Amino acid sequence: MSQLRLIGAEGEQIGVVSIQEALKLAQEQQLDLVEIAPQATPPVCRVMDYSKYRFEQHKKEREAKKKQKVIQIKELRFKPTIAEHDYQVKLKHLEKFLKHHDKVKVRMIYRGREMAHMELGQQVLDRLIRDSVEIGELEKSPFREGRSIVLFFKPKA
Repeated sequence: MSQLRLIGAEGEQIGVVSIQEALKLAQEQQLDLVEIAPQATPPVCRVMDYSKYRFEQHKKEREAKKKQKVIQIKELRFKPTIAEHDYQVKLKHLEKFLKHHDKVKVRMIYRGREMAHMELGQQVLDRLIRDSVEIGELEKSPFREGRSIVLFFKPKA
């Protein structure tokens, strides 16, 4: 294929020309000949300043990256026999994480004979859900994962 469809530097359609003609036109304008659509028949090429084009693309990517918010998942670990003060501290951590727009994974860990009394941990989790209803919402309801119960909170919209 010695023919290609050429698009000018200003975006105007030049038409179907030979490769040598397209290269000559690009060199006269001191620009690059860039293949846009190789799968088309005939292939589509454009006369442009490729380094400037790459710079603009990179600049757009940087701007898009600046605007995006990376959501992190924080984890809080509870035990069924948690003391009241420890519970309050963990509740404050949950509140802080949700205010920073992070998701929170709460894990109730059972050890040994605690597995026989899983209702104690469930009561703590139910209380946690009730206490955090103003600051966040339950994203995923509690589910068992091995020797623990896991639930996810997300910040309120």
